[in-house]
Amino acid sequence: MTWALVFEQLLNGLQYGVMLFLMAAGLTLVLGIMNMVNLAHGSLYMVGAYLAVAATQWTGNYLLGVLLGFIGTLIVGMAVEVIALRPLYNRDHLDQVLATFGLILFFNELIALLWGRAALYTSLPTWLQGHIDLFTGARYPVYRMVILGVGLLVAVVLWYVVTRTRLGMLIRAGASNRTMVAALGINIRLLYTVVFGFGAALAGLAGLMAGPIYAVQPGMGDLILIQVFVVIVIGGIGSIRGALVGAIIVGVVDTLGRAFLKPFLATLISPTAAKPAGLFTSR
Repeated sequence: MTWALVFEQLLNGLQYGVMLFLMAAGLTLVLGIMNMVNLAHGSLYMVGAYLAVAATQWTGNYLLGVLLGFIGTLIVGMAVEVIALRPLYNRDHLDQVLATFGLILFFNELIALLWGRAALYTSLPTWLQGHIDLFTGARYPVYRMVILGVGLLVAVVLWYVVTRTRLGMLIRAGASNRTMVAALGINIRLLYTVVFGFGAALAGLAGLMAGPIYAVQPGMGDLILIQVFVVIVIGGIGSIRGALVGAIIVGVVDTLGRAFLKPFLATLISPTAAKPAGLFTSR
């Protein structure tokens, strides 16, 4: 094991962490403000990936496909909130869990009907296919560095919006006392729709960025949702800063564990016993 390999895997962990953050940021706001348990958040991650693939194939332009995929997921998220989730605000969490689990099944089957069940593999434009030389002497993909940069930029923008703008003030007030916010004349329903829509768009952004790295296939958002809930538990419900910290912790631990846990255990116990232990960290 060389330090160059450790540093490369650390960057992979940070890259995976910012993708988890993009999903966790929207979901933690929905939980904190709307008190809504949304198991279908992973489905919006999948929708973003598929819409970006379809838009890229349709336009022939990767950046335009990414933009249309982001906007499309925003619209889908707002439609889901208005049609399916709005009647659930006054219901208990069990009803919300059952309803959003139904949305998972709906989106998985809808995607399978539209694009089939076979995995789709997307290609990157030439300017994102290269590598950069690290100070350790290793080479690292440009696209993964772009994902890391975009995730950190989104984190800064979200922090500014939530803490320094009027919309952020309304979001924080709605999380504290939604009844008082409504009494002051704020359209709380519209606020909920906007928050949910942008939360969905962030999940879609994570999905469309994950598309060129992982396979785009039905159900791709189901497994990652488990780790997103772990991030929210670590960071705290409604906290953007906590979501970022929790996502980086989970991303780095998961990546380093997959890379080094099994070889490390093999030095302590037999390789046969170490192999299944290393599977617990797989994605």
